[in-house]
Amino acid sequence: MKKINVIGTTGSGKSTFANRLADKLRYTCIHMDQLFWKPEWVESSDEEFFPKVEIAVSGETWVLDGNYSRTNQIKWANADTVIWLDYSYHRTLFQLLNRTVTRAVTKEELWPGTGNRESFRRAFMSKDSIFIWFFRCYKRNKVKYEALDRSFRQSHISFIRLRSPKEADAFIERVGSHIDDSV
Repeated sequence: MKKINVIGTTGSGKSTFANRLADKLRYTCIHMDQLFWKPEWVESSDEEFFPKVEIAVSGETWVLDGNYSRTNQIKWANADTVIWLDYSYHRTLFQLLNRTVTRAVTKEELWPGTGNRESFRRAFMSKDSIFIWFFRCYKRNKVKYEALDRSFRQSHISFIRLRSPKEADAFIERVGSHIDDSV
């Protein structure tokens, strides 16, 4: 397990899990949102975005968090593991709400140098609301990722489905204890 993509619906905790896993494995952690979003919430074109992804996943070891299915061919060309955080609808919605409110209150910059921050207006009263995205994508992503699980059985990629934060914690502990034993 050297090249890992963490996927899941928005709010599932991909970034948090990827950071923890990368720390435990001592790998580079790559956040696709950081590669994609420019200042003022401007989206990168595919011509800008794809080369950034290619460079980011060119290393020997990495944990990549993010979906961006149009980049699958790039990120999965050399990936050996995909981890799907498949938490319940209510759990994911709660995490998304908690994360969004916390970020809106703290005004935390999401990706260094972009100035992009969550706001109550953007989160709850905008056509670009993260909640609209969640409601639109949760079920669709579940169906898509279940199909991926089946398709990867014939692939070089190991597919791991974690259904709760407790399973995710146990997974990181197992991985961590394996690494600690080999050092």
